Amino acid sequence: MLRPTHLIRWMAACLALALLGGCATPSSTPDSHPQGIWEAQQERLAELDTWVLTGKAGLRTPQENTSANLDWSQHPHYYRLLITGPFGSGRNLLEGREGRFSLSNAEGRFVAETPEALMEQQLGWSLPVSSLADWIRGLPSEQGPAQLEHDEAGFPARLEQAGWEIEYRDWTEVESLWLPRRMVMEYGDLRVTLVVTQWRPVINE
Repeated sequence: MLRPTHLIRWMAACLALALLGGCATPSSTPDSHPQGIWEAQQERLAELDTWVLTGKAGLRTPQENTSANLDWSQHPHYYRLLITGPFGSGRNLLEGREGRFSLSNAEGRFVAETPEALMEQQLGWSLPVSSLADWIRGLPSEQGPAQLEHDEAGFPARLEQAGWEIEYRDWTEVESLWLPRRMVMEYGDLRVTLVVTQWRPVINE
C-alpha cells in the first residue's frame, strides 16, 4: 500500500498527466465514429452551407507560436470570420460577400481581391479561407486537385490540396451529422491547429 506522501505524489502525477492530455483534443480513432456513417451523410454534408462555429486556432512558425479565438458565421452568399486574441492583434473582422472581401479592425477597413491576400497584408499571415469552408466539413474544395485518405471507419484522415496538408484528428456529432472537431493544417513551415469548441449547423430538411 502507498504511504500518504507517496499517494499524494502519485495522485498529483496523475492529475498533471490528465491536464496535459486535456490541453489537446484526443486523436480520432475508428471507435470514436461508427462505420458507414460518413458515406451515409454525404448528401446532407454537401448541402450544409449555413452554420455558426466558435473555436481556437493555434499558429506555429519558425518565428512564433501563438493562438487566437475564432467566431465564424457562414451563409450561402456571405461569411463573417471574427478573429480575436494575440495573433489577431486585437479584433479583426473578415467578411466575404459575392467576390468582395473586407477586413475591419481598429486601424480601419481594408479590401483586397482575395481573403488570403487581405489577411496577409493586414495580419502578416493567412488562413486558406477560400477552401476552408469545404475543409471544415471534411470535404475537398473546388480549388483544384486533391488527395484524400480515409481512416478504417471511412472518415477523412488526411487531405492534400493547394499546397496544404490537413489531418483530421477528432470528430463530433451535431444534429445527427458528424463534423470535424480538430484539424491540423500545414503549409511549408506554417502549422495551424484548429479546434472547434462549438458547432451550430443549420440543417435544411
